[in-house]
Amino acid sequence: SRSRDNAEKFNTLFQGNGVFPEFEEVLLDSNINAVVIASPPEFHKEQIIRSLKAGKGVLVEKPMCVSLDEVYEIEEVLQEESDSFLMVAENYYYKPSLSWIKQIVLDGFIGRIESVSIKKLFAQKTSGWKKKYGALLEGGIHFVAFISDIFQSSPRKILAEFPNRSDGDAERHSIIRLEYESGIWAKLDYSWNTKSLLKGVLQHSHILGSQGKILFESNGMYVFLNGNRKISFSFPELKDLMGYRRMAKDFLKCLEDRSRQPYSDFTKAKRDLNVVFEAYNFL
Repeated sequence: SRSRDNAEKFNTLFQGNGVFPEFEEVLLDSNINAVVIASPPEFHKEQIIRSLKAGKGVLVEKPMCVSLDEVYEIEEVLQEESDSFLMVAENYYYKPSLSWIKQIVLDGFIGRIESVSIKKLFAQKTSGWKKKYGALLEGGIHFVAFISDIFQSSPRKILAEFPNRSDGDAERHSIIRLEYESGIWAKLDYSWNTKSLLKGVLQHSHILGSQGKILFESNGMYVFLNGNRKISFSFPELKDLMGYRRMAKDFLKCLEDRSRQPYSDFTKAKRDLNVVFEAYNFL
């Protein structure tokens, strides 16, 4: 927290076991075996590395870090610290609707993927530290993760454009095109400066296949499948619409069994950030 008083109130509200005036005290406490890092992104790299070296399990908010150099620094420490693990809080890997879509694709219900088009356009104000970072890194990375999960590989070609961007300002609208094996293209159109009456809700994305298609509400509220002689309309688990419960369970299982790696691990975060940072080369 920004103040000791706020930290004490938070601790009381959630029946915690105390507060720490310094981060270093957390790392030195042998009773603590995990750290959740939810600070601004510019602090993630240092706090991740210090936590890993202290032998803690780490769950860090996305984005994991803010540059490729930082990705490589974290990777080097991970290779040295075999007793620790790193999980990135990328809840889109755990959203029930998106997990179902992935399974539909893997099961071949729409045949071979021919194209993917994802759209999320709305207006969002940013203040404080969030003004430093672009919409693609802060929000669009969710959909980069989803596309990566569908293809289960890195794109062989990345193209990007940033409409109406002012010089010196962080981008607020990105259109990226990713080419995968066999010439399949995925397109992501993500914006924080497009007026939307419903604030991005009820916008649709689709995956076209050789034997059908999947149409889904971009936030994952519902999915329509028409493929392989099967037509269905599905709503996800409303109790865990955003996948937070599944994500937390994955983290706890990794703490119970340190030989286990989380699904949203460093390797996937590195793959997703590579897409974002390469796209930013077009700025």
